[in-house]
Amino acid sequence: MFTSRRWWERKGLQIGLVSLVVGGAWMLRQTQGGLLLGMYEEMTRPLQMLHTGQTQEERVKDPRVLELKTRIVDLENQNQKLKDLLGYIEKEPKAARPIPARVVGRGADHWWQQVTINRGARAGIQEGYIVKAEGGLVGLVEKVTENSSRVLLISDLKSQVGVTISRTGAKGVLRGDASADGVLEFYEKVPNVKPGDLVSTSNYSQKFPSSWAVGRVKSLNLKKLPASVATIEFFPAIRSLDWVTVYPKPENQVPEIQQQAKPESINKKPQ
Repeated sequence: MFTSRRWWERKGLQIGLVSLVVGGAWMLRQTQGGLLLGMYEEMTRPLQMLHTGQTQEERVKDPRVLELKTRIVDLENQNQKLKDLLGYIEKEPKAARPIPARVVGRGADHWWQQVTINRGARAGIQEGYIVKAEGGLVGLVEKVTENSSRVLLISDLKSQVGVTISRTGAKGVLRGDASADGVLEFYEKVPNVKPGDLVSTSNYSQKFPSSWAVGRVKSLNLKKLPASVATIEFFPAIRSLDWVTVYPKPENQVPEIQQQAKPESINKKPQ
């Protein structure tokens, strides 16, 4: 007994170490290293977080990163819009090149009535200047300060624009409807018009240059009295204006008719 105990004391530690190595090797083989890898990850995770500060998923969701991404996308879009606008301006004759401006103010309570642009008297803008955007006519400058201007939109209820149907020459007054559409009141009782016809500014207009695109006929009401009316879909994106161009007011044009013709004078030529 004494001999066995002494032998175990001398060999027990060696047998334990050998068993541990063999058992570990067997488990490593059975799990193909998964258990060891998991243990390693758990042991090193605090060090990794200390080193990187946050995980990859957390970095992606970081509000600051998302904010920067949003700003980059917005700047890229604005840069492209500005390039397109400047390219369009350069195509105009030097003497008639418009003034580029950006919409910087728009109240929710008068979204369809007016906008404020970031160019004013210092840039040469005056009251009565015409504002255009991609798609066609947008409105008229009605108030100017040193560095900004207020624009009355063609979608405003009090806006009135003399227009003509490009296909037939039928004429009338286009009024705003506080929406993306306008209402065209014709001078004729039964005009030669159909849905899809294009609408442009009239050569009778004193406020606006002639032949500027405005929109297209969306629907007709030929039974309306005293004259037929049509709903016009505006070409410019009035609901989401961004960059615009400002032009001097036209000269030497026939005065625009501001009021709808009375029933007895519908067939008369406007003065």
